[in-house]
Amino acid sequence: MNILDQFKLTGKKAFITGGARGIGKSIAMAFAQAGADVAIVDLDLDVAQQTAKELAQFSVNTLAVKTDVTKPDDVNAMMTTILNAFGSVDIVFNNAGICINVNAEEMTYEQWRKVIDINLNGVFLVAQAAGKAMIKQQRGSIINTASMSGHIVNEPQPQCAYNASKAAVIMLTKSLAAEWAPHHVRVNSLSPGYIGTEMTLKATQWIPLWEKRTPMGRMGKPDELQGIVLYLASDVSSYTTGSDFVVDGGFTCW
Repeated sequence: MNILDQFKLTGKKAFITGGARGIGKSIAMAFAQAGADVAIVDLDLDVAQQTAKELAQFSVNTLAVKTDVTKPDDVNAMMTTILNAFGSVDIVFNNAGICINVNAEEMTYEQWRKVIDINLNGVFLVAQAAGKAMIKQQRGSIINTASMSGHIVNEPQPQCAYNASKAAVIMLTKSLAAEWAPHHVRVNSLSPGYIGTEMTLKATQWIPLWEKRTPMGRMGKPDELQGIVLYLASDVSSYTTGSDFVVDGGFTCW
């Protein structure tokens, strides 16, 4: 088979959590352009529906599903909706996440739990639900969004809960990959550096330092993550599982 053909997702069924905007939307665009049917999963249904409409330009089937990834019943209902619409699921970009910048000694337990609930527990619940379907099918690729913050401690912003959650996502990814490899279900993680999204671009007081500390001298763009995620979603990465891919402009090289 031509190597370029292996990057195509024609006929594949995918869904993306946190897919309405930012990195999730960019990856949704890449999947749709590669030929996959795509479900946009997000708490903000209005924006998710708008993103799904935008994907229609690529002549694929799209769907918007409102889901709170921290609630097992919501996640199970989401999977039912997607499977009823698409018949199967081949690719998951497990991307929903938040960050709360508060000094550790001042962080409330509620703030800590919110970050861990969305960034770690939500990733597990979605992966578990998708994994059950993929094990039955004996195929599938799950890509979890971790972060370079799972490898280093960011500064100057205080974000201990975020860092801890993303480090845990990396180990969760490896654990699921080892368990599900016999079922031909691959699980990998993506660890972006500072990417210019709605969330990070608000932090104008920190951006100059982030860019100064990045060897490439700038923040990344959401579409600069499309290539690595498309690789992990496609058949070309058939022997890749349990790996974490850092895409950070060299930030963690220092």
